[in-house]
Amino acid sequence: MSWLRFLRRKRSDAELHDEIEAFLTEETADNEARGMSPEEARRQARIKLGSPQKVCESLWAQNSPLLLTHVGHDVKYAFRTLSRTPGFSIIAVAVMALCIGAATSLFTIMRSVLLRPLPFRDPSRLVMLYEHHREAGANKPDFTYNPVAAADFYDWRLKTQGFEDMAIMRYAGYILTGERGELPETVRAAAGSWNLFQLLGVQPALGRAFTESEDRPGITVVMLTWDVFQGRFAGDAKIVGRQIHLDARPFTVIGVLPSWFNYPDAGIQLWVPYKTDATPELLQHHDWHQSQVVARLRPDLSLASALAQVGAVQYQLHLQYPRDPVNADVAPRSLNEDLARNVKRPLDLMLCAVGCMLLIGCLNVSNLLVARGAARQKEVAIRSALGALRATLIREQLTECVLICAAGGLGGILLSVLATKFLAHAWRDLPTAQSIHLDGAVIVFACALMFAAALVAGLLPALSTTGKTTMKALQTSARTGASSVSRTALRKSLLTVEIGITVVLLVAAGLLLKSFLQLRSADVGCVTKDTLSLKYSLPEKKYDTPEKVNAFNEALLERVRTIPGVHAAALGNTLPAAGYWGDFVFTVKEHPPVKAGEDLPEGLVRWADPGYFSALGIPLVNGRFFTSDERVARSYKVIVSRKLVRQYFPGDNPIGKHLHVPAHAHAGAPGDVDYEIVGVVGDTLYQVGREPKATLYFPILEGGGSNTQMLAVRTESEPLQLSVPVQKQIASLDPELPVSDVRTMDQLISESLVNASLSATLVLAFAILSLLLASVGLYGVLSYLTTQRTSELGIRMALGARRDQLLQLMLVDGLRPALFGLGLGLVMSFAATRILQSMLFGTKPLDPVVLSGVIATLLAVAVPACLAPAWRASRLDPMKSLRTE
Repeated sequence: MSWLRFLRRKRSDAELHDEIEAFLTEETADNEARGMSPEEARRQARIKLGSPQKVCESLWAQNSPLLLTHVGHDVKYAFRTLSRTPGFSIIAVAVMALCIGAATSLFTIMRSVLLRPLPFRDPSRLVMLYEHHREAGANKPDFTYNPVAAADFYDWRLKTQGFEDMAIMRYAGYILTGERGELPETVRAAAGSWNLFQLLGVQPALGRAFTESEDRPGITVVMLTWDVFQGRFAGDAKIVGRQIHLDARPFTVIGVLPSWFNYPDAGIQLWVPYKTDATPELLQHHDWHQSQVVARLRPDLSLASALAQVGAVQYQLHLQYPRDPVNADVAPRSLNEDLARNVKRPLDLMLCAVGCMLLIGCLNVSNLLVARGAARQKEVAIRSALGALRATLIREQLTECVLICAAGGLGGILLSVLATKFLAHAWRDLPTAQSIHLDGAVIVFACALMFAAALVAGLLPALSTTGKTTMKALQTSARTGASSVSRTALRKSLLTVEIGITVVLLVAAGLLLKSFLQLRSADVGCVTKDTLSLKYSLPEKKYDTPEKVNAFNEALLERVRTIPGVHAAALGNTLPAAGYWGDFVFTVKEHPPVKAGEDLPEGLVRWADPGYFSALGIPLVNGRFFTSDERVARSYKVIVSRKLVRQYFPGDNPIGKHLHVPAHAHAGAPGDVDYEIVGVVGDTLYQVGREPKATLYFPILEGGGSNTQMLAVRTESEPLQLSVPVQKQIASLDPELPVSDVRTMDQLISESLVNASLSATLVLAFAILSLLLASVGLYGVLSYLTTQRTSELGIRMALGARRDQLLQLMLVDGLRPALFGLGLGLVMSFAATRILQSMLFGTKPLDPVVLSGVIATLLAVAVPACLAPAWRASRLDPMKSLRTE
């Protein structure tokens, strides 16, 4: 075989024709020399050569790969046949482009978030470590992976050798003061142990990382992230070695992290050493769970062996501190899984929904191909009669489907670029969002998806068109219709499955939509209408005593309450629906001691001023609110929520009872002081969509908690109109104090529901598109049946059948696959909705309202889709129908 001749076919064919002509000329001359006439000489020369065409084909076959030849022929034939039916081709390509584009976009995000290794050194050996209950039943669904106490971490690192190294980090916050007149700014920061960047394998873009000697209390060095370096300091490399002011203290900038580094999330702007602002309580007590630990596994040890060592140390700590909330075990999680913990479940749901829509698209194209095969049945039969092999006919039809899916795939890749950008922007807290992009692996996936879709959509129609009954197409007519019975049954079966999957998507979309509406209307336990919230953090160097903090807070509340249009104002460390914040364990003095091995009672911890509950409309159930007398002198009073009373004081009056809170003792109170319960208030949600938890409220004027406060302002009109006057009052008290998170309570709740809204919207969009495809399929099947049964309908009308009877006959025949598909989809939904159960709020997996709505929606779409061709069938002219062949 000559590859050169194969690749240069036109030139080779021209040379071959020249050679043939030269041979004929030379042979003719020889024959003339033997005494033949010119005509006879030419004829004998041609006889000696044989057929020139056969010579060319023989030589071409010798120098052509058989497979490539067949593929080339099939592609040309497929182009010709598809160009003869542009309407079919455009619809099929559009369907596949939509489905493949959606699947490719979701895969791009899924791969970037969960599958692509993080850009760290040897990331497969990195693992997150969390505290964990040894008994499976003790691990609550949302709290299986518990933050680590710093004291536990230092014991792990000192007493185990299973990991090459461990590092610890926690979130922090600072006020960045301007050096050249810039406004002060609240920045999100992270505190990491000195070896964190070394463990991850991250080299600063400028300067250096922390050293061991700098990871000590009071050492003020800082590393900038690339965004702050570019945005705040204009990319000036001279910032390294200079000082910036955080919380009114000078910090020396020692390095700038590379632009790609956005771990653990893109919101981090600064890094400081772990111990810089760590309190002794944080470093020494085993019940202050505020940190995360990342470890690098030794190359010669398995993860199970390394975990066993850490688990043994943790269990000893659990036994050593039986009265503290020290978990008995540890649990690992990969870095990718840890970053995607809040989006993995919605991503899995989206991927399943897209997979269903892709399957529906394939079934729809398959249905179109079956109908197209019916129109080409005589062509296929004639080619088969002339000797075409069944494998050749199947290959040609599959090639058509491959071309459809390839064109759809190219369009889908372009659509996925736009869809991926939209999702990466719209999906809140999506990890590594900046690095999500189309790459070679995604294109390979899209190509594999094209061929898989072509196989799913094209194989069954190709087999049905080229089966044993193919030759009957030459013997049958439209009057008998016998050859189309099996094809009609196949179309109905495909349509039934398509509608069944559509019903599953509709049920899922309905449940998510109803759950989202329930979330939107959920009662968080306080007034949210016309309520403004904002956050500020008092620098500890400037406000270094509880008296100074109280003076600022009380002055601010007094000024804000005098602003025209302000109904009430309140102060707390956090607000309802604003997040978990933290919890404390406690014991009840009047109750029997908790047995060894049993979990201590626990509750969310909140600090509130005396007007907090009245301003937010949190009802008083029993007892009283705080008073202004409960302040720095420490009156040791506490207010509890109704959920705490039901959980730990069933059938008992808690007023006057005493709670011992060990963690609060670490905040400055004597360890032997008990807190008297003076009031019971209504339950509030810490996060919309979560059940309320038992909650403890301490007086904020006692000076406990942190210096970060949230101000809530009830207004008589639009809250945001008062945001500027409120901030002016803060600035009048402290011009260098920045304010952040200025928003209404309704906005706060809406922001927390962005991902739930996006999930419901996307699944609903997929379901609507699938329903549209299913309705088109219904219309196509019944139109096909009407065409195939034209003669039969004419005979029925000639024998006396009324038009309304024909309408009923065709309508029932068309609705039958819809009803079968509805039943199949409801059965599949019973199993599929169990997966959604953990994502639903106030909605049952088999919600009757949703199921009724899905049934009504499907029938509302199916009946019109079937009615149009059925009505057309009932309007047929009997004489024309009888003459139809």
